Amino acid sequence: MGIFDGILICTDLDGTLFKNDKTVSRENIEAIEFFKREGGRFTFVTGRMPQYSSDAYEKISPNAPFGCINGGGLYDSLEKKYIWTQSLPYDVVELVRCVDETLSDVGIQVAAFDKTYFSKDNDAMVSFRALTKVPNLVCAYTDVKEPIAKIIFASSKEDEILAVERLLRAHPRAPEFDFIRSERTLFEILPRGINKGTAIQKLVEHLGLDSNKTIAIGDYNNDIAMFGTAKIGIAVANACPEALERADMVTVSNEEHAIAKVIYDLRDGKIKL
Repeated sequence: MGIFDGILICTDLDGTLFKNDKTVSRENIEAIEFFKREGGRFTFVTGRMPQYSSDAYEKISPNAPFGCINGGGLYDSLEKKYIWTQSLPYDVVELVRCVDETLSDVGIQVAAFDKTYFSKDNDAMVSFRALTKVPNLVCAYTDVKEPIAKIIFASSKEDEILAVERLLRAHPRAPEFDFIRSERTLFEILPRGINKGTAIQKLVEHLGLDSNKTIAIGDYNNDIAMFGTAKIGIAVANACPEALERADMVTVSNEEHAIAKVIYDLRDGKIKL
């Protein structure tokens, strides 16, 4: 029996587990290994596709499947397969076309479950590929025939991202979808009812755990749904204002080994489940 038996910790990656230089600190790695040895289940929930999450998996070796696509899938890296997914209806292209025709400079990306397609490029999309190392597969959004996991719009201009959000939320079919700003330069369309909190729900069911023994850690708008689903939602100190407001508590920043801080606070009784 370990002191963390039955406890699940789910963390965001960028801005939370990862330092600003995209590395994971030795302190965090050692704390995660301690948590797992003592019976805890540790994993991450990310907006990334599984094929572009291998760096995170290799760095921290989660002992549970991880959430991906901002909650649209659960992936088992050991088995190299999805254990659950939720796709968008194909007529999401109506909303994509509305943005495409109204805001011509906004980049458009279509994420299928095994590939990512770039339908319209701009500087924000170029930066996205440089950061994520995603191959530049070019395909019109109307020509993607595979099930679609999510749509991503990109712009380095704040006013354009806000314009994308206003346009999509005002669309007559908006109630059929969910929307999230996942990063400063990215805005996404997701299946209705899908978010990072969904991934935690599905993971708890899959592992047969108690939802009252779950902790979520994050830094951005797309992590807020995790805060509402987990028993305790924790924002890192560098989180955006909305995440700081919605979290149950705030810990140190991603540059100060936030994951280790949470694990040791849990050990020491400063965090109680």
